[in-house]
Amino acid sequence: MLVWYPVRRRHSHIRPALAAVAATVLAVGALTGCSAEDGPDRSVDAFLTGWRSGNLQAVGFIDATGARVPAADVAKEIKSLSGELAATPPELKRAGDATITADTATARVQVTWTLPGQTRWAYERPVRLKRGGDDQWQVIWEPTVVQEKLEKGDRLALRRDPAPRAGVLDGAGAPIVAPRPVVRVGVQPSEVTDVKALVRQLDAAFKAIRPALVPPVDLSDLPKRLSEADSGAFVEVVTLRDEAYRQIRPRIYDLPGTKFRAEKLALAPTREFARALLGSVDPAQADDLKAHPDRYVAGDLVGHGGLQGRYDERLRGAPGLTVITERQNPDGTTTPTGTEVFRSEPKAGQPLKTTLDVATQNAADAALRGEKRRSALVALRISDGAVLAAANGPGPAGENLAFTAQVPPGSTFKVVSALGLLDRGAVTTDAPVGCPKTFAVDGRPFKNSDNFVLGTVPFRTDFAKSCNTAFASLAPKLGPDGLATTGRALGLEAKWDLGADVFTGTVSTGGSATEQAAAAIGQGTTVVSPLAMAGATAAVARGHWEQPKLLLDPAPQQPAPAGPALKPESVAALKAMMREVVTAGTGSALRDVPGEPVYGKTGTAEYDNNPAHTHAWFVGWQGDVAFAVFVEQGGSSTSSAVPISERFLRALAAH
Repeated sequence: MLVWYPVRRRHSHIRPALAAVAATVLAVGALTGCSAEDGPDRSVDAFLTGWRSGNLQAVGFIDATGARVPAADVAKEIKSLSGELAATPPELKRAGDATITADTATARVQVTWTLPGQTRWAYERPVRLKRGGDDQWQVIWEPTVVQEKLEKGDRLALRRDPAPRAGVLDGAGAPIVAPRPVVRVGVQPSEVTDVKALVRQLDAAFKAIRPALVPPVDLSDLPKRLSEADSGAFVEVVTLRDEAYRQIRPRIYDLPGTKFRAEKLALAPTREFARALLGSVDPAQADDLKAHPDRYVAGDLVGHGGLQGRYDERLRGAPGLTVITERQNPDGTTTPTGTEVFRSEPKAGQPLKTTLDVATQNAADAALRGEKRRSALVALRISDGAVLAAANGPGPAGENLAFTAQVPPGSTFKVVSALGLLDRGAVTTDAPVGCPKTFAVDGRPFKNSDNFVLGTVPFRTDFAKSCNTAFASLAPKLGPDGLATTGRALGLEAKWDLGADVFTGTVSTGGSATEQAAAAIGQGTTVVSPLAMAGATAAVARGHWEQPKLLLDPAPQQPAPAGPALKPESVAALKAMMREVVTAGTGSALRDVPGEPVYGKTGTAEYDNNPAHTHAWFVGWQGDVAFAVFVEQGGSSTSSAVPISERFLRALAAH
């Protein structure tokens, strides 16, 4: 470092060699001025900070002629040039140090915009600067600093090209959800002659559609919507599948004011088809746009609920994005300039491949079609655990009772209790076991449905006739945790990785003698889902438990490991008893179902302290298909769950 000391004027001459050194030092200082505190880099950094924040008061600006430009004007112009991207300013950083030539400098700046869907658009731009008379570096402002093809009065605009949404495939690889014809029913206010009459006629027509629309069309706000809409507007009332529309077309087509738009939407084969499991695909709703403004725009198709919602990102793919320039017109409108500055091509969605079988699902949906109570039917293929059908009866839209219900299993749990007793050698199928009218445990009476009495009969008869008192008396032979141990061998309480939400059950363990007796007949604290019971039933038919499978692609990463082999002699005895349920017991209505022999167990489950309040169940299998039927508040299983099972099996046989 050279240190200069003041000298008297008469000694101001400098020797030539020293003068040369000083000149060299000054020259080097000018070339590397970017590292000095007052160099151009400091002005560039202040400019980049102000660009993002919108406050450029710390920066001096001039135009290409050297005229001063107010910082507020630059901030306003950057916002205008950014156009549709203004709400999400880019990431900005210097790409190295500025290059200085005399009183001018140039810095390279990296500009990175994050577009919707996390698409990144990055490029570099030069920022020119000039040193002013006060030695301060001023930014030479020009629109091309933002993007090289921008001119004054231009703005950036974004165009989206939606990606093709992928389908949900069945077990054969065919699309379940595919474009299908629909009709949007609407009303044009200017052509309506009598609003009250129109509402009355539309309501009657919609109620005549079979199967009934769930939920029903609510027309209560239609008069208000018509009064508030423009006279020539299309006020949408409902979107109907083409087959539903054709049922009522003669009744509504000529009504004054009605209008119809034929379109296609991604839909399952029928309105009921695994609707809660699959979910729906609908135009983006206000909640979607608010929750994910960077992902959706008005008009996008969005998956809601079920697999469509859970895997929406995979199914929808990534939209293509194009950034163009537009020119602002005097009236505030814009006109595209024809210049495209960035493009990313749309990326098609990836399909989901499921194990669902169309014929089995249609049979399950048809079996529940006339049911007015909340209900579910789930079917599995025994040989590999594939979920073939998941049907849900009336209830809140999107509620997959078949997978997620948490309800007592009632006497269907005698399958688990009987297996536990057989495994422990506590009873044999022909061993005499009393079936009295009531059986008391610590003062609490247990009784049979309709107070029936069998007397002392073979255990297989107690099972076939579903004798509660017999099982309550045998409960101590299971021990405090025997029921839970057997239930876990059948997959209950396990952690499943299915690709969809599922409740695998909670089995009573320990507890008082009363609780153990209640648990032996599927009451007490034991709760299950239909899918969990179908899985347990399939395990009996198969001889060991395997986690049910629903998704083949993407395959779940951590499915539960298969269970141990069940004792062959216990399984054989239990199968014989489950067959007797159908041939001579509570499931005898299934005795003449065509096809292979049906095995099963009925169940009636109390869900509160009123014995008259009961859910109805049936679990069983025929051939390679195991299934579970649940009817909430279904009363006697023989009057609700068993008839549903019969309709299901007959529909399968007819296929």
